[in-house]
Amino acid sequence: MASVLVIGSSNTDLVIRTNKLPAPGETVLGGAFFTAAGGKGANQAVAAARAGAQVTFVARLGDDDFGAQALSAFQREGIDTRWIVSDPDLPSGVAFILVDERGENSIAVASGANAALSPDQIQDRAYQNAEICLLQLEIPLETVVQAADLSTKNETRIVLNPAPAADLPEEIWPHLFLITPNQTETEHFTGIPPNSPKNIAKAADKLLQKGAQNAIITLGAQGAFLATPDQTLHIPAFKATPIDTTGAGDAFNGALACALSENQSLETAIRFACAAGALTVGKAGAQPAIPTRDQIDALLANLP
Repeated sequence: MASVLVIGSSNTDLVIRTNKLPAPGETVLGGAFFTAAGGKGANQAVAAARAGAQVTFVARLGDDDFGAQALSAFQREGIDTRWIVSDPDLPSGVAFILVDERGENSIAVASGANAALSPDQIQDRAYQNAEICLLQLEIPLETVVQAADLSTKNETRIVLNPAPAADLPEEIWPHLFLITPNQTETEHFTGIPPNSPKNIAKAADKLLQKGAQNAIITLGAQGAFLATPDQTLHIPAFKATPIDTTGAGDAFNGALACALSENQSLETAIRFACAAGALTVGKAGAQPAIPTRDQIDALLANLP
């Protein structure tokens, strides 16, 4: 089975649905409240597992109820949890999420134990048989750098989802097999707003100039743009009626990592990932909405 190593954050999402997102200083009365498992690392680990990969997850949880619930959930997904540490001093991460009637969201995160996921927690042995190492930026940057170094040492291809956007040291870029920023993150790294086909292509080229081997700019309802040293390609999104966009990017990245670990081509892997993202926005919550391999394959099979 294809193997994916995910190193990243785990949170519990506290979600309120509202008619609209509040402006600064405004109070908005909400409707339904619910909790759901979340965190970019955890979401992407679950997405890769449901898409069909054998997943190993490196994370740091609090020694609390949220942490215990998260660990049990990962194990139910069949994820290898040997490298997850329970921190005795810090709480598990939480995210407060508002979701409006259009499915748009606003998120604030208290990192908790995620902020203590240190470089020395990343061990060579965790890379055994891993085809892809999937990283994000909700953990300390020095840990991301360490993971990139060990990935290169172990000949594991690195996929970096640079979210939330943060300045990256120059030395990390050549390690990246693939970087997958969204539009906001793309502008952060390139200074180019990807608001037109010309600007999208220019921004993608700049990501390659920084040293990434390949780049995918995710464009929400407009799909994704791929840039490699040999080609550029726009891949349209699947039609979807958004209920909640929380976790859609994570579903995309997890499914993408799974497909790449199966040695699918970048183009085929992106279509697979776009299908996962489209299915995710049609349901509420982050991990509860992430589709299975059968659901992704069914959507792809029903294309005209």
